Amino acid sequence: MSKINKGIATLCIAVLFFTSVFIPQAVVNAQEEKDVHITLLATSDIHGRSMPWDYATDGPNLTGSLTQLYTIIKDIRKENPNTILLENGDLIQDNSAELFNDQPQSPMMVAINEMGYEAWTYGNHEFNFGLDVLDKVSSQFNGARLAGNVYKENGERYLPAYTIIEREGVKIGVIGMVTPMITEYEKGTDHLKGLVVKNPVEETKIAVKELEGKVDIMIGLIHMGLENENGVKGTGVRDIANAVPELAAIFAGHNHVLINKEEVNGVMITEPNRYGTHISRIDLTFTRQGEQLILKEKDASTIPVKNEDGSFVESDKGLEETLKPYHEFTRADANIEVAQLKGTNLVPKNEIIGIPSVQIQETPLSDFFHEVMLHYSKADVVAHQIDNDKAALNVGPIKKKDIAYNYQFAGGEVSVYEVTGKDLKDYMEWAVSYFNSTRDGDVTVSFDKTRRASKYSTNDFFGNVKYDIDLTEQSGNRIKNLRKLDETPIKMEDHLKLGMNAYRMDFLLSKGQALEGRKFNMIWSSKDESAYGETGGTIRNLAIRYLKEEMKGVYEPIIKNNWKIIGVDTKSPARAAVVELINKGILAIPASEDGKYTNIASINVKDSITGQEKEQLAAKANVDASQFARVKTTGEFYQKLVKALNAPKAEQEKETEKPAEKPTNPSKPTPEKPQSEKPAVTQPKLTKGVVTAYHLNVRSNPSSKAKIYGTISKNTEITILGEEKGWYKISYKGKTAYVYSKYVKVNGK
Repeated sequence: MSKINKGIATLCIAVLFFTSVFIPQAVVNAQEEKDVHITLLATSDIHGRSMPWDYATDGPNLTGSLTQLYTIIKDIRKENPNTILLENGDLIQDNSAELFNDQPQSPMMVAINEMGYEAWTYGNHEFNFGLDVLDKVSSQFNGARLAGNVYKENGERYLPAYTIIEREGVKIGVIGMVTPMITEYEKGTDHLKGLVVKNPVEETKIAVKELEGKVDIMIGLIHMGLENENGVKGTGVRDIANAVPELAAIFAGHNHVLINKEEVNGVMITEPNRYGTHISRIDLTFTRQGEQLILKEKDASTIPVKNEDGSFVESDKGLEETLKPYHEFTRADANIEVAQLKGTNLVPKNEIIGIPSVQIQETPLSDFFHEVMLHYSKADVVAHQIDNDKAALNVGPIKKKDIAYNYQFAGGEVSVYEVTGKDLKDYMEWAVSYFNSTRDGDVTVSFDKTRRASKYSTNDFFGNVKYDIDLTEQSGNRIKNLRKLDETPIKMEDHLKLGMNAYRMDFLLSKGQALEGRKFNMIWSSKDESAYGETGGTIRNLAIRYLKEEMKGVYEPIIKNNWKIIGVDTKSPARAAVVELINKGILAIPASEDGKYTNIASINVKDSITGQEKEQLAAKANVDASQFARVKTTGEFYQKLVKALNAPKAEQEKETEKPAEKPTNPSKPTPEKPQSEKPAVTQPKLTKGVVTAYHLNVRSNPSSKAKIYGTISKNTEITILGEEKGWYKISYKGKTAYVYSKYVKVNGK
């Protein structure tokens, strides 16, 4: 063999050796490098929480915000540069975000641009302010805006149904749909004028067809909850997942619930609750097979702002600094004083710690909102809800933030419906199903656990009527003695004008609810352009208008006592013992297992008590349990426990009690001033006046602290006998009495 041939042979052997030894390893390494890991993050239902601040109360709220989520997002981007950030709707409404609708920039847009969001699916609350405002605000966003099931009347899509986002060669189709319930929510407004809202299930199918061959994977960014809303088909993402298995995963929203991960028909679903408390995460791992990218793994989770140790994720300081001008603007607005509250606080102190008085009794606060609603709506009956167990408004200045704090549904309005007495009573019966029925021996009012945990979690209050709530009865038969203010009974066939929130009405009309299948004519809405408009027509803003324009900046509540709860023992010594033990932290208010929902059962004083219960409560009270050995009932035990609890202090006081000192001769009482020395009272000729308040207190003396003899209804004509210290002197049921002159219009003035 020649040297050349030997060289060629040697080279061939070397090539074969290199190929057999090194190439397979290189192939393995190349295969590993071809795996691509992509992380998608989505927020939903932020509702104006740009900063960790509650602008309704003008105080910090660390439970969730965009600035805190940004800290989490930055950490995930460091972990995986292939991270995509998405927003799933209800971003620009609530927590005073709407203040910026007529400003050059919205802080929500400033925030999501700086955070690097790439797509935003509209939520139902995006449409609350009309299309002009929505276009003005949303046009500030740098990313893609989606609403695939919303069309123009000419057949064109209002916004795209999808956007394509690419990372390391992987093309991801993000499909955006909004709940079709927006047609119900915006009924009676022109906010959807020129638009047609279609079925999101069918529109998702269309979008999938359009994306076929253009992307490697498809993800839903859909502002709908997991389940259908109000029993309407095609309003939940479960229906979409079952109909469109081509989707790898869905980011859900709208329902304000937390779904870490749920799989439906092979489609992974996650939802991040509300108000920036969590962010949803979907992880996708792709591998290349030839020219194709194949989804190898997928997973979903949610990440909370609250850490396991109870602390909260730190807010991003850089983003906070960017948002500072908007933060200060909003705080200044929240602190604008609109009136002075005089006379009495609007919410009495809770008698029992853990049982909110604002939910179990008529309060001047609920009466105030009724007064506002009645004034502007001219309805016969009004209804509203107070969603805040800690509602409070004390004597002194009333600021805008106080109204927002006590009426927390930012979009709530007054819409007037034509109903019958039966419709009203059926609604009221549903409302009071919020409470548990009581049995003999119950001494506290408690809340139905299921209702307490639901989206519609409060009792509704009804104004301009009188009624009792009998909790000894089962749900559906609790409203007793329903009547008008003049004591005329409301008959089932009566025709009434009912003023209430349209969102609540839509729920009551839905499948399985109190007014299912009925149809009512809406004759007026405070949000009508012919009334007070989208912003001015909210109950919050109507309340501010009322205080400023009608009350002239001074409000003195009038106690109406139009309704009460009956069927609960509130007078017995055993109940008094229960109140003391609860307020001292010895006896606990029943709560759900996770502690999230409190006061879910009434406390009874006629039940038998176990030895273990006696020992546990005696230990809490730091008294000897053996003294209660013969006690058999809870009520007897609670009373004896209170006596034992207070005994040491009582005994100590007895032992240290000093003999009473002889009283010194008291000085003679100052004789009453003669009539001539009393404050001068002008005595003009008898004049007539008309009451302008819905109910005007009649008092024994010219003072807001004087005894109340009774009330006079609006438009009642009275004879004025004189004037003293800003009060009119009148004759009332044979007595000399006084009414505040501010609420009386004198003829000729």
